[in-house]
Amino acid sequence: MTCNADPVVETPAGAVRGVRDDSGEFYRAIPYAAATIGARRFAAPEPHPGWPGVRDGTRPSPTAPQPARDFGKLDMTPYFGPGWIRGEEYLTVDVRTPAADGGRRPVLVFVHGGGFVTGSTRAALYDGRAFARDGIVLVTVNYRLGIPGFLDLDGAPANRGLLDVLAALGWVHDTIAAFGGDPDNVTICGQSAGATLVGTLLATPEAGGLFRRAIMQSGSGTGAFTPEQARRVTTAAAAALGAEPTAEAFAAIPDERFVAVLPALTGLDLRTSTATDPLAGLSPFSVVRAVQPADALADGPARDVDLLIGTNTEEGHLYLVPQGTLETTTEADVRALAAQVHPHPEAALAALPEATPGELRSALLGQALFGTGTQRLAQAHARLSGGRTHVYSFGYRSTALNGRLGAAHTVELPFVFDIADEPWLHGDTGLLGPDAVPDGLAARVHGAWVSFARTGDPGWAAYDPRRPVAEALGTLR
Repeated sequence: MTCNADPVVETPAGAVRGVRDDSGEFYRAIPYAAATIGARRFAAPEPHPGWPGVRDGTRPSPTAPQPARDFGKLDMTPYFGPGWIRGEEYLTVDVRTPAADGGRRPVLVFVHGGGFVTGSTRAALYDGRAFARDGIVLVTVNYRLGIPGFLDLDGAPANRGLLDVLAALGWVHDTIAAFGGDPDNVTICGQSAGATLVGTLLATPEAGGLFRRAIMQSGSGTGAFTPEQARRVTTAAAAALGAEPTAEAFAAIPDERFVAVLPALTGLDLRTSTATDPLAGLSPFSVVRAVQPADALADGPARDVDLLIGTNTEEGHLYLVPQGTLETTTEADVRALAAQVHPHPEAALAALPEATPGELRSALLGQALFGTGTQRLAQAHARLSGGRTHVYSFGYRSTALNGRLGAAHTVELPFVFDIADEPWLHGDTGLLGPDAVPDGLAARVHGAWVSFARTGDPGWAAYDPRRPVAEALGTLR
């Protein structure tokens, strides 16, 4: 590294210039794979050819093609970021490090959420300064989304977005020492769709040796589409685009059309004789597997990986409160959702507590999207790994939208990144609402993530599937 005001790091692909601030050093838009353009959008990621001279790592990356997302009255721009920022080279990582000094610090690789169709490293919520402050090297990852990332096509490898994350982990293994990180102490962390990708990697043989620990925030170990479900999406996409369902045919279609056709694919009936819709019609994409990750952990590195996993207590509120449908939900809506997401809908309804139709609908959504798949994966991992599983339940209730948002999906993120006091997260339409958060809560949550990345221990007892108790986060002890 040079002694200039702006730090420069030498990587195997070339030199990268970053910026230095009070928390350490920040390097942006570093390619971990070659640009995916034309037919290569439907191929496995390839190594980047490198570059001459010093690459500018002070500016943010382009993002994967993606649609704009609207969550009604709630401002979700800190989560989704700026949307589609065009540019060919978006398979990139951002690295926030205390110093690129040859130190061997714990590494946290973060995989964003967004329903497999949106999101990027540019989202404001993924500010890594607190991790660098506390001695952790944070790496955030862009990956292919939507049709290029996850549509099953003849002539193309499946789960290309997952292959991107796998390639990024390979880049970390080979390169992170130059940024002051320890390639032998890597934690992969994902939220929502990103957490489902992490769960899939736990059951992926090729991921062996690339990470030592894993964190799943509001994901699912049972969120994969079956091949039959994936074919339904492919058939619908091909019909909407007027093309044969092959990689060769789709290679000639511009990204703009892929983004434009997404509304026609959302809400497809994906129920089959053997499977319900694991995403409740909210997204037409997921990883595609014949066996759910929670049932295939022995096939991957899971037994040798520490796992921190959990959900929020009111996950489903994000999909009802901002849209104004929590109050307008009817009993018929609840029954329709139960039939969509549960193999035994009447039994699912009978197990719910007394509540309003809106609250029941939220509970069903939370369980279907995140709760059931999290529980199954936690239990499977605990039995396989023997004392290496830690489970949490996050219950802090955001006061956004007149106090109704509650402990909804995504609300834990500002606490994990220790930025819950940022003004742009507050106000009635901000993710955390107008009220100040409890003193010490962000320090506790963020501290648990830091401790886990360092040692595999977040600060509470390991999960016992015979007495399944989750650590309650969201209130101070």
